[in-house]
Amino acid sequence: MKNTTLVIMAAGIGSRFGGGIKQLEPVGPNGEIIMDYSIYDALKAGFNKIVFIIRKDLEKDFKEIIGNRIEKAAHVEYAFQELDDLPEGFTRPADRTKPWGTGQAVLSIKGLVNEPFLVINADDYYGKEGFQRIHDYMVSHMKEDGEVYDLCMGGFMLVNTLSENGGVTRGVCQVDGEGYLEKVTETYDIQREGEGLKAADEEGNPVHVDINCHVSMNMWGLPPCFLKELEEGFPQFLSKIKEGDLKSEYLLPRIVDKLVEDGKATVKVLETPDKWFGVTYKEDKQAVVDSLKALIAQGAYPDQLYT
Repeated sequence: MKNTTLVIMAAGIGSRFGGGIKQLEPVGPNGEIIMDYSIYDALKAGFNKIVFIIRKDLEKDFKEIIGNRIEKAAHVEYAFQELDDLPEGFTRPADRTKPWGTGQAVLSIKGLVNEPFLVINADDYYGKEGFQRIHDYMVSHMKEDGEVYDLCMGGFMLVNTLSENGGVTRGVCQVDGEGYLEKVTETYDIQREGEGLKAADEEGNPVHVDINCHVSMNMWGLPPCFLKELEEGFPQFLSKIKEGDLKSEYLLPRIVDKLVEDGKATVKVLETPDKWFGVTYKEDKQAVVDSLKALIAQGAYPDQLYT
């Protein structure tokens, strides 16, 4: 059996556990959190290792909340994303409190992962189909090394990823006729407006998006050699940050987009019909609870996970 790893980005869950931390809001009938369902779906699809990316100061509490439970069902390891974990020659600006982004988060697994891996967010529910399709692609198609990186991603339909309670950020994708990614553009504050949508670019300027386009939900299938690209690109990113800029982030969609543009990567878009949900806003929680209750009633999940 080919080894495949699920990597969960959970370093941004907050400085303390308890009320108000959306990734840890109980949403299942027995206090399960959204991560529980992603892990369950990944294990069913065939992934056989879980790596949590967290902050070191949260390790004890994180293990008590979820880690110790998952260790009974799968092989678990931990990677740590820290503000001060920078390449030689770089130091964190004294006033910087914002994490360095998803690229740095994934770079933290270097040395722990030597097999194809799937990256997801901790606080998004992705559905079963994406995990299965990405796992199958990894096992049957993915080249683990080579001059051109062989990547894949879960391709969600934008209409299936909107919140009823406010705007969301999505990587809007252009896909060619053979199902490969041509470009991904981070697009902000996407929400319904009348019969259509409104959205904005990074500067806040209005942009048009098609409600039926593919979007990235940070569900990336990556070969282990991709970590070398992250390691080489991080110092280049840091060297371009202007003095006083405390918010720029090293982001996976932008890294992947540049690789595609330069001909250094191909990205197979594996379309999934599943409907995303998550607790982007406090008001979203009840909809998540109701959605999971319906899925359990349909037999998609047992009442008790990992039994």
